[in-house]
Amino acid sequence: MDRRGDFPSPNCGPRRHGGAPDMVVLHYTAMATAQDAIARLCDPCTEVSAHYVIAESGNLTSLVEEADRAWHAGAGAWGNVCDVNSHSIGIELANGGPESDAPAFPETQMQALEGLLAALLQRWSIPPERVIGHSDMAPGRKFDPGPCFDWRRLAAKGLSVWPDAVPVAADWRQFQNAARLFGYRTVDDLGWQNVLEAFRLRFHPDASGPLTGQDVGTIKHLAQKYPCRS
Repeated sequence: MDRRGDFPSPNCGPRRHGGAPDMVVLHYTAMATAQDAIARLCDPCTEVSAHYVIAESGNLTSLVEEADRAWHAGAGAWGNVCDVNSHSIGIELANGGPESDAPAFPETQMQALEGLLAALLQRWSIPPERVIGHSDMAPGRKFDPGPCFDWRRLAAKGLSVWPDAVPVAADWRQFQNAARLFGYRTVDDLGWQNVLEAFRLRFHPDASGPLTGQDVGTIKHLAQKYPCRS
């Protein structure tokens, strides 16, 4: 892990459940530079923060102590967790987002992320299936880390998960049941389209259109292998 600086953010507090972090949420900053993001995350007027920011160069900046609650996730849920901030460590990757001139995450940044994740998962006994994207816990509201992020690469190193699935019938009920078991949540039936899009953003970023058997087969494999128990 290459830690180059610490910029304590005032935007934090104790974890409300009184326990340790048990998940990690990945974000992109959607800002021009890492320094711009750090300044915003340390500004008390913004009321947002994260535990870490990783620049494109791989430089790692700590903003909030891991044991404390940073304000990075906002409204949303994963499994039975509704206060994601209290349960998670938030990592911001300096990146302008998919609409920017440089949407990819450079090698130096990915290597720094992998080093940090490996340390976090070991230090806090977090299983790889609880490394998720902001889009996973807030379908339709958030889209980061976006379609250019290499989730398969993290999974190959035991730092997240990736499916190995066979297509089945394109059945919405099966998709919803499996998505719930894996961890996705929504507030009403209309929200399942947002869940599908969030799921595809991570596992099938080139997919579009109606629900397919590939979608259902993939989420069923994930739910069977990595059911969300908390």
